[in-house]
Amino acid sequence: MALCVSSFSLHHIPNPLISLFSTNKRNIINYRPRFRASCCCCSSKDVPDFLSADWLESRRKRPFGPRLNFSAEEAVQHQLDALKFNDQPRPDYGVEVMYRFAGFDPFERSTYFGPFFDLGQFERFRRIFHHSTYRVLLGHKERKILSSFWVKENRFKQRVWIRGSRPEEEEVFQFTMTQRMGGSWDGYWLTESVLHDGDGFAGGVAY
Repeated sequence: MALCVSSFSLHHIPNPLISLFSTNKRNIINYRPRFRASCCCCSSKDVPDFLSADWLESRRKRPFGPRLNFSAEEAVQHQLDALKFNDQPRPDYGVEVMYRFAGFDPFERSTYFGPFFDLGQFERFRRIFHHSTYRVLLGHKERKILSSFWVKENRFKQRVWIRGSRPEEEEVFQFTMTQRMGGSWDGYWLTESVLHDGDGFAGGVAY
């Protein structure tokens, strides 16, 4: 998804300096911000001159992950779509997308899956998705939203029923999404946890 830059205008905005010192109410000017960001296909001629020459190409090649324009519901949907087609265009690409959406600190143990796990290394994160409980998400055949709940304005939960690719393989998972405030991720919806609706690690897990 490329970022298009184009111009727009807001008409009939009064100039405060003219309004203060003039009795002529016809002294109105147009306010024209140079650029706005929108989601569309754009060409190199649309790239403003204050950006680098390879800006557009770098945007196109950006790995799929959180986007500022995603709602909480869309962020969950995109992650599940990635897991459904997990091995496209390469093995465990869907798990990579999940890792980009993950909101945990890689330098601290996380409760992303429920128990405290060290998930700083992607390989450990990937192995848990291949555990007997979570593997139902990989290449799943069907899913259904069971419930959605706004805990507060910047915190969202959704329970999803999943039918896997193997016979009689069904599980329920709860996604918890939080919208970051401040910092480089300000406004983005990231995944706080993906919990199995039960004791998903009763038999232990080697990761």
